[in-house]
Amino acid sequence: MNYFYWARQTVPSIHCWIRMNVVKEIQRINEREADRGYSESSSWHAQYKDSAYVFVGGLAYDLTEGDVICIFSQFGEVMNLDMPRDKQTGKTRGFAFLQYEDQRSTVLAVDNLNGSKVLGRVLRVDHAQKPKPKKDEEGNLPDEPSLNAAPPLLDASSSDESEDDGIDEEDPMAAYLRKKEKKRKKKEQEKRSTSSQRRSNGRHTA
Repeated sequence: MNYFYWARQTVPSIHCWIRMNVVKEIQRINEREADRGYSESSSWHAQYKDSAYVFVGGLAYDLTEGDVICIFSQFGEVMNLDMPRDKQTGKTRGFAFLQYEDQRSTVLAVDNLNGSKVLGRVLRVDHAQKPKPKKDEEGNLPDEPSLNAAPPLLDASSSDESEDDGIDEEDPMAAYLRKKEKKRKKKEQEKRSTSSQRRSNGRHTA
């Protein structure tokens, strides 16, 4: 038998077997803790109380970064997602590291998503320590941590405007209505400026 053919057929099966064993072990530990009524401080989750990261394995190769964020955001605000891709093909490699805003979200994700099926594949979701920052092409470390999935921050000016204009942020037409209101205010300001300039010219003429 050709060795390379055997390796291609066997290695993925071994990886799948290992992943399934880890999935079942996490489920077994969770069930035991639930039966015995362990407190939060004595739970196995407590050893990861300083890390807001989870490892996700068994991802279907058709899933995008947006799909993964959508799945995991039901348990908390996702701040960062590192989903490695093959450098030559650009295809995902079937695993990812995900960071939550709140560490407690990792417990919910591990308890609820580990062992679940997505597109026919069983997910392995486990706690992970904070990964080391990646160096850029020049070998330098980033100045700030990556937060590629964090929601955009509103500056003070935009926050003030949203409070004063009376437009509901939940309204899907909010952006359009706010833009329309700005145009209206701009026209009023131009009219006042023109009127003021005419009165000033009239006083000078008199």
